[in-house]
Amino acid sequence: MGYQMVIITTQRITITRVRRPTQTNLNQELQWLGASLGLFSLRDKDRSCFRIFIELLKAAKRNNGLTSDELAFSLALTRGTVIHHINRLLEAGLVIHSEGRYFLRVDTLRALVGELQKDMNRALDDLKDIASDIDGRLGLQ
Repeated sequence: MGYQMVIITTQRITITRVRRPTQTNLNQELQWLGASLGLFSLRDKDRSCFRIFIELLKAAKRNNGLTSDELAFSLALTRGTVIHHINRLLEAGLVIHSEGRYFLRVDTLRALVGELQKDMNRALDDLKDIASDIDGRLGLQ
């Protein structure tokens, strides 16, 4: 008797079309990028998720990862709040966890957006393949 193990991983990529800032202020552009990547929600009044993302971006510049305790301390957040938002960032594919530390998935924002684009293309290709298979079984081709 053989068993087949199926592992389903879930990745939720949120891209929101937000009007680009008219000024070329670095902070406003980072805010725009964060909003476009779905890092803000109505419940996150102090923008904790975005602040965590920025700390991880700073750490990436230093070629370093951060623990949840380090993030909580540096941002004056509870560890529970940090873990909640880190889980969202992990689920979105923006952050990875290795050896007890959290890192941005890649070293630059441009590369990060490129990786998300690859993830979305793979997901859309899978959807297209399954839709084609279903169409064939329903005689819709």
